Amino acid sequence: MNYISTRDSDNSVSATFAIATGLARDGGLFVPERIPEITAADIERLRASDYKRRFVEISSLFSDEFSEDELSEFADKAYGEGFDSPDPAPLRRIDADTAFLELWHGPTCAFKDMALRMLPLLLTASLKKRGETRKVCVAVATSGDTGKAALEGFRDVDGTCIIVFYPMDGVSEVQKRQMITQQGENVWVCAVNGNFDDAQSGVKDIFSDRGFTDMLSEKGFLLSSANSINWGRLMPQIVYYVSAYCECVNSGMIKPNDKINFCVPTGNFGNILAGLYAKRMGLPVNRFICASNKNNVLTDFIGTGVYNVNRPFYTTASPSMDILISGNLERLLFEICRNPAEVSGYMADLSSKGLYEVSPEIKESIKSEFSGGFCDDSDTKLSIAGIWKKHGYLTDTHTAAACKVLEDFRANTGDMTVTVVTSTASPFKFCEDVSDALGGKKGTGKDPIEALAALTGEKPPKPLSGLSERKIRFFDRVDRKDMREAISGFLFR
Repeated sequence: MNYISTRDSDNSVSATFAIATGLARDGGLFVPERIPEITAADIERLRASDYKRRFVEISSLFSDEFSEDELSEFADKAYGEGFDSPDPAPLRRIDADTAFLELWHGPTCAFKDMALRMLPLLLTASLKKRGETRKVCVAVATSGDTGKAALEGFRDVDGTCIIVFYPMDGVSEVQKRQMITQQGENVWVCAVNGNFDDAQSGVKDIFSDRGFTDMLSEKGFLLSSANSINWGRLMPQIVYYVSAYCECVNSGMIKPNDKINFCVPTGNFGNILAGLYAKRMGLPVNRFICASNKNNVLTDFIGTGVYNVNRPFYTTASPSMDILISGNLERLLFEICRNPAEVSGYMADLSSKGLYEVSPEIKESIKSEFSGGFCDDSDTKLSIAGIWKKHGYLTDTHTAAACKVLEDFRANTGDMTVTVVTSTASPFKFCEDVSDALGGKKGTGKDPIEALAALTGEKPPKPLSGLSERKIRFFDRVDRKDMREAISGFLFR
């Protein structure tokens, strides 16, 4: 299994190269040359397996450079200690047609743990297999959850260092506190003046700057990424879609081979794209429902085929979806048309004009598999309250937005296919907005995590307990144009 760039399919690289470098030198994203298949018999066998075994079997299809023993060792390390559930991705059914795939039982209480507990293992093993002697510098832009999960995953990992950029006013207070109090000798955190798109574009510019990357190489550093632009981030996420389907069958929600829907809150399009890869492998999926917040660029794109970032940017109660430039959409376009020249043209238009319009063929293909919807903060809070009142189930702001979008989708289409909602974060990561939705008072002076616990009777996750008392370590703040200098300052201090 080799990998090619979304902007150049003539040159293929190994999986270890794709994981080690993160981004292709032409600015494109690495994708598998072909998508491996799983059969109904494979799914039937995986039903009897635990999550770790499912990871081994699915991941081995995407790389023959890692043995099953290696992948099993990775799974034991990634999904063992640090998770508060024996199943790292349990399915929680709330009615006959709906279940939540809880992806937040890891050490940072967000779905990013499912991939970022694995990526450091894949990355360091890839470097070793390639005989790499340079120290890897992982540069990350985060809308909130990726940053903490990456910091925790790479914390004190030999031969690595990590720098995380986050939008100054674009993350929740809990997310920010998690990052700026992060422990580890090889970590650094820096705020960026601007929004997530500024931070992400700044990181991509750095990766595309050959002069800068060559300078780092000469000084003994290999620049790599932990964002979902790195295939090593995306591959582990495919597994939890397969696992969710297995558990739907095991729980009796569906019969073997029945199709299901997935409703996914997403901003950068990585989470939902992993589901599409699972479907292309052979997982019986009917439709993906793409949930956005007031930054509804994806909703508009799915409906019109026009991707236009020339619009207001909103800071919302669901900050991980406060994104206008969805990095992984490029992979979707490539998987539909498999034409790097066409994809390059769209990306050039996005860079120069802030918009592009896909061909009628791509537009219809997207509509055949995706539906889109969005939810503002007011409806998000009503959704949190409604789910709590009806089911006694506490959701974070992103998951609640997805539930509202699913409700609207069902009302508009009559489609009552069994649907799995990917629940992406613990409600305690967004405790003030969740408390507000349930009638709690903001600004009471109480620890907001403990306030939500008292209001609901729910126990906060252990990793968040005492967060407000942890010592702040990182205070730096830069403009987008100064991010290169920030990396240099961190590496050569």
